[in-house]
Amino acid sequence: MAKMGSAQIAAQLRREILQGSYRQHDRLPASRELAQSFGVARNTLRDALGRLEQEGLLETRPGSGTFVTFAPEEERPRAIQNATPLELVDARYALEPHICRLCVLHGRREDFEVLEELCTRMEAAENDPVAFAETDAQFHKTLAQTTRNTLLNWIMDRVSNVRLTDEWTRMRHLTLNGPMIREYNIQHRQIVNAIRSREPERAASLMKTHLETARLSMMRAADA
Repeated sequence: MAKMGSAQIAAQLRREILQGSYRQHDRLPASRELAQSFGVARNTLRDALGRLEQEGLLETRPGSGTFVTFAPEEERPRAIQNATPLELVDARYALEPHICRLCVLHGRREDFEVLEELCTRMEAAENDPVAFAETDAQFHKTLAQTTRNTLLNWIMDRVSNVRLTDEWTRMRHLTLNGPMIREYNIQHRQIVNAIRSREPERAASLMKTHLETARLSMMRAADA
C-alpha cells in the first residue's frame, strides 16, 4: 500500500469531521498516536492538521491538544445528499464564471499569490489524484473568498459539500488521471493569469471551458 501523504490524511480527517465521527469540541487523539495510526511521520501529520486548521475545522491549543471547532448544520439538506456530480458541475457553471469576474474586481496581490501557490501544488500532484482533488477544492474555495462576497461564499460552501458524497468520490476515481490533471492544471493557470491581468470576461470564459471539460469527462465516465 502506498504511503499516505498529508493531503490524503487531511481528506480522511475532514471527511470524518464533516460526517460526525468527530464532533465540535472533541479532542483528537495525541499526535504520536494519530501518526502511528496513519503510518506516517509526525511532521506529515502536522502538515495535514495545519491544512484543517486553515479551513477552520480544527484548533491546536498548546499543552492541551487539537480540538474540533467545526459546528455542523442541523441536517445536511436533501439537495446536497441526493445531488449528482453532474448537478454539482452545472451549479458551479452558473456561479463560478461570475466569481471570476468578481475576483478581477476585488482581488488583491496576496490573493493572486495564494492562487498561484495552489496552482503550483496542483501541478506537483499530477500523479496523485487525491492530493490534486484536495488542492483543487481549495483553489475554487479561494476564488470564492477572493470575491469578498459573504453570501456567495456561503452558497459556494454548500455547493462544494457535494464533494463529500460517495458518488462524487467514485466519479473522482473514474475521471482523475495524469492527462486529465495536466489539462485541468493548464486551465487553472490560464484562469489565474486572466484574473491577475484584470480581464474579467476572459477569466469567465476560461472558467466555463474548465467546467465544460469536467462535465464532458464525467459524462464519458458515466457512459463507460
